[in-house]
Amino acid sequence: MPLEVIPPQADEKGTSTATPPNKTTARSDIRSIQDLDSLTALGYTPELRRNRSLFTLLFQTLAIAAIPYGEGSPLLVAIYGGGQLSIFVGWLVVLVLDECVALSLGELASRYPTSAGPYYWSFQIAKRHKTELSFITGWIWLIGNWTITLSVNFGFASLISATITMFHEDFTATPWQLLLIFYAICLITLFICTFGNRLLPMVDTICAGWTAISILIILVALSVKADVGRHSAAYTLGHYDTSLSGWGGFTFFIGLLPAAYTFSAIGMISSMAEEVSDPALKVPLAMSLCIPTGGLAGLFFIIPICATLPPLEAIVSAPSGQALPYIFHAVMGSRGGGLGLTLLVLGVTMFCSISITVAASRCTWAFARDDAIPGAALFSTVNETLNAPVYALLLVTAVQMALGLINLGSSSAFTAFISVGVIALAVSYAIPIAISLLWDRRREVSQARWNCGSLVGTLVNVSTAAHQPPTVSHKRTENRPPRISDLLLRKSSYPGDHFI
Repeated sequence: MPLEVIPPQADEKGTSTATPPNKTTARSDIRSIQDLDSLTALGYTPELRRNRSLFTLLFQTLAIAAIPYGEGSPLLVAIYGGGQLSIFVGWLVVLVLDECVALSLGELASRYPTSAGPYYWSFQIAKRHKTELSFITGWIWLIGNWTITLSVNFGFASLISATITMFHEDFTATPWQLLLIFYAICLITLFICTFGNRLLPMVDTICAGWTAISILIILVALSVKADVGRHSAAYTLGHYDTSLSGWGGFTFFIGLLPAAYTFSAIGMISSMAEEVSDPALKVPLAMSLCIPTGGLAGLFFIIPICATLPPLEAIVSAPSGQALPYIFHAVMGSRGGGLGLTLLVLGVTMFCSISITVAASRCTWAFARDDAIPGAALFSTVNETLNAPVYALLLVTAVQMALGLINLGSSSAFTAFISVGVIALAVSYAIPIAISLLWDRRREVSQARWNCGSLVGTLVNVSTAAHQPPTVSHKRTENRPPRISDLLLRKSSYPGDHFI
């Protein structure tokens, strides 16, 4: 039976704590003691400073989602997926499904508030084969973290390449040029995450403001300019063209990738549990609030795009496989206007790169702390001066740079990275949720300080375990639908004692 988290109303002996004259300081001190005791009860020694609040954690979650980039970077897939209908309705469908995921993960994160995340949850809830299930979940979780972070940075490089094409139409980045841009992004992000760790909560706050202002500017600019014309409301929200993919009615599901990609990393914020006070409440709140907050903001981003979208046949030939710079250029009617809007999205992407790299490094550090990867003693080290797992950050960066070499031999590396990341994260979410629902009958999560109750909790768990949206397609060749192979489908008291 897993050890219980100590309730916030009592000290470790279970006795009430009197309130001294300085109430604010006293409450902060009590909370710090309780957080330390809770983590110790879960089998770990606190090593990271808890310097994040609910709002900075929510802002980091939104930074990882990065609405304009998350929806915009793989937007070409939604164009092949039918256009406006897939973009708009697909967004709404994914919001509902991913809120179920967020609520399900939130219950588990509240019950076991540790950076170990899904693999720790699987270990604690499983009745048998704890170590095996935890180890499998952990590696899937780790691969998902690495590849989704890789997809962000590689997509960032592709977006930069497509931006250059606005002013140099004959420019096409060669694979090695794209690789060098990608390497530069990885190294810049590594530097910021390593030496600017204490400033990262403020960076996430700035990101929230930057994203909100960017969406507002894009909304106004596209709506006012609309150089290629404005569509009717029916066309804006319901136009559906299946001719580009060659997959008929299935085309709609292919178009879900951008929305699914945007919120695929919602669970990565669980790796920040040891850097926020009272994680049993704040981590699940950040997860559950991200979807409605980001979803509403996303509507203000995608609706003006759908209303002013150029002909789909023209968009599919966008340089570097990036539809967004082409759309901005065409709708604004000038290179300067297109560049201005694209720079806003590039800024969002830079923030996303920082935030998601931080989360991936904490996942890597936590897994190494449980002796589950080679070189665990090194990668589980926390630099006391920087208050960051520097070697884990180096490992995340090295893995990305190594996998980036795939682009030299495959022009579809970006979509492959997205697909692997989304699949791995989805599976790592599904394993502990399914164990909790089917094997444990929700007994453990019902004891969490933050939970959805029996009825709602069961419904969201069933929805999460059942849905596996498809993701990526490639364009049709000749006059036949693409082959199935052309589609990449989506979507002791602690385990470290037993891994080695």
